[in-house]
Amino acid sequence: MRLLYLDCIGGIAGDMTVAALLGLGVPLEALREGLARLNIPGITLITEPAARHHIAGTRFIVQHTERGGHAHRAYRDIRALLQAAVLPGRSGELAQAIFARLADAEGEVHGMPAAEVTFHEVGAWDSIADIVCTAIAVDALAVDAVYCSTVPVGEGMVQAAHGAMPVPAPATLLLLRGFVLEQGPPAYERTTPTGAAILAALARPAPPTLRYTPERVGIGVGHKDSPEVPNILRAVLGTMDDAAPHDAAAAHTERIEVAEVNLDDSNPEWIGYLIERLFAAGALDAVLLPIQMKKGRPGTLVQVLYPPALREAVQAVLFRESTTLGVRHYSAERTVLAREPATVATPWGEVTGKVGSFAGERRFAPEYESCRRVALAAGVPLRDVYRAAEAAFAARP
Repeated sequence: MRLLYLDCIGGIAGDMTVAALLGLGVPLEALREGLARLNIPGITLITEPAARHHIAGTRFIVQHTERGGHAHRAYRDIRALLQAAVLPGRSGELAQAIFARLADAEGEVHGMPAAEVTFHEVGAWDSIADIVCTAIAVDALAVDAVYCSTVPVGEGMVQAAHGAMPVPAPATLLLLRGFVLEQGPPAYERTTPTGAAILAALARPAPPTLRYTPERVGIGVGHKDSPEVPNILRAVLGTMDDAAPHDAAAAHTERIEVAEVNLDDSNPEWIGYLIERLFAAGALDAVLLPIQMKKGRPGTLVQVLYPPALREAVQAVLFRESTTLGVRHYSAERTVLAREPATVATPWGEVTGKVGSFAGERRFAPEYESCRRVALAAGVPLRDVYRAAEAAFAARP
């Protein structure tokens, strides 16, 4: 099983990701040829050697003729641009998946449907090139799984199109739900929205023990040079050091935590809102179970699954939004199949989803939000969009 491991030493950004993948042997000319299919005028891709803390690597630079005031582009326009480009291999699907994640996060931040999102900094040609080149490079490496380390996000404030924003930026934090984050100095944006979207669409957190045999190492160098930490992204290409068959290796076990509370004095409408806030805080899942409590009173068991790093955030929501006076926590393990993003065409528009593999069978699970957008835009039942997306995947050769 071919493995790509992203070691986010200094953080992750789009240019750092492309530079690290180039260091693994992806030809720069392959990126130029692929990007040329977008017919973007006045854009040039170059690389240069660089070092941080005496660790040598590569910088990836996108030169373009675009000037201020022209970097705002609607998600629907970028999606159409990628559809028309016919990128090589699976790189078109990968690029669409990254932008779809960005649009979902930006839509959630601004309280609007993803289809209506307009990108600001991420809408610039250099950011678009970073995402497309990342997709082309990952496709060229033909890896079976992408893992990442703990993700450092930095601290402080960053200046964006909407003004000063806390680090991590709101969309970045939403994109990194389920990943293990490290917040703290140095005080700058160590993980950008583009870098976070790449992880959200293509990678998953590495399990506590990840055994693999490294074959190649690429070092992507960021533009900041901090004395506290080398601003580099290390990409490792290797094979899983596991004698298990491919499908077994494609599943990994990770530690999660469970929080539980018993409620017998809460308005049902409050409980519905509680579940919404738990998901917003990064919960992996939240369920309600009917229970019988003391003195024969009917009650509700709220059970929440979350990454261990989010214990305090989940607990705060439970105390703030429910009537409970105590929260139970315990550790658990879950085994997760390897997943990869996929986009399929339905009669009403494209639907993104995840493909999992087990025992030689590939299963496609459409993303709810993607199906919901298509159903609302086309005025068709949600179930019809789901069925059409599943049929479109099943019809693939």
